[in-house]
Amino acid sequence: MKLHHIGVVVDNIQRSIGELGSFFKFETISTTFPVESQKVNVCFLKIGEPFLELIESAAENSPISEFAKRGGGVHHLCFEVDDIYKKLETMAEKGATVLVKPVKGFDERLIAFVDLNIKTKCGLIEFLERES
Repeated sequence: MKLHHIGVVVDNIQRSIGELGSFFKFETISTTFPVESQKVNVCFLKIGEPFLELIESAAENSPISEFAKRGGGVHHLCFEVDDIYKKLETMAEKGATVLVKPVKGFDERLIAFVDLNIKTKCGLIEFLERES
């Protein structure tokens, strides 16, 4: 597994890029694009490794809407894996709860979300299937 990105919920991606840009120089900034399965818009910022993913709600019923209304912030860690189905099976066997089964995410790659159900609050964990 490789840490691919840290997901941060913001109320407005463009404004957040401007605010963060006054503190950091980004190597690259992706275009903002929709992830329809999650009803969000995202943008990836490269400062080094891993990427920083800015996420904004694209609909009132987006899975992040309530989190965004409470001010947003760090939402998840995303790990890139070779086989998302096998990883989810292993995580479930260890006691994690699969919250979002594999769906198409960015770049048409499969993503899934789990809650580790541990006292150490890590937020959500996203798995992203590695590109073939």
